[in-house]
Amino acid sequence: MAKNRQTKEPQYQFCVDYARERGLESLGLMTSQTWHDDPKRLVFTLSRYKFVAKMLEGAGRVLEVGCGDGFGTRIVRQAAGAVTAVDFDPVFIEDATSRACDKWPVDFRVHDMLAGPTQDVHDAAYSLDVLEHIAPAEEDRFLGNVARSLTPQATCIIGMPSLESQPHAAPESKAGHVNCKSMPDRKAARERHFSSVCMFAMNDEVVHTGFHKMANYLLAIGLGPKSR
Repeated sequence: MAKNRQTKEPQYQFCVDYARERGLESLGLMTSQTWHDDPKRLVFTLSRYKFVAKMLEGAGRVLEVGCGDGFGTRIVRQAAGAVTAVDFDPVFIEDATSRACDKWPVDFRVHDMLAGPTQDVHDAAYSLDVLEHIAPAEEDRFLGNVARSLTPQATCIIGMPSLESQPHAAPESKAGHVNCKSMPDRKAARERHFSSVCMFAMNDEVVHTGFHKMANYLLAIGLGPKSR
């Protein structure tokens, strides 16, 4: 970029100066592909992170389970005291770490939640678009280990596509989806591991409490883990 390049409106000059000094921010492995193939889908994904950030605002130590490339994690970090983001795939943790920002520090780690809870306990946790990839026979082990990674008063948010959405999902979205559920079944599964569970439905970027069979995404907020 030319050193003397000037914007026509001076209030935007800081954008040029920032890019010159720091360079442009980059997308992650997954978000780059999404931005290329289906830009609006990225809006839906980031809106889920915004929901989590609002629900967990002010939390001290937050755990993200299955962070992927970590692109949306910064939204939660903006609202929380600290975030540890784990994924079982080293490829994505390496990518996320390579784009880490000092302004929004996140502790990215390789961890398989099916293998056991994290060493540290956290005040809250969330997991988006992960549980549908966990085989039904391993779901209780996954949720139990998440619960054991939390303090007794912790909040845990889990989001996943609904069973009803799957006939309309794109093939690349459905790949690996082995455990989608309807809302009543999703709530019952969470109640085995948390004292109280609140359910929300989601269509595109809109969160609501409407008819669950018309929702394409489900958000479950679990309060008070039972497995500590």
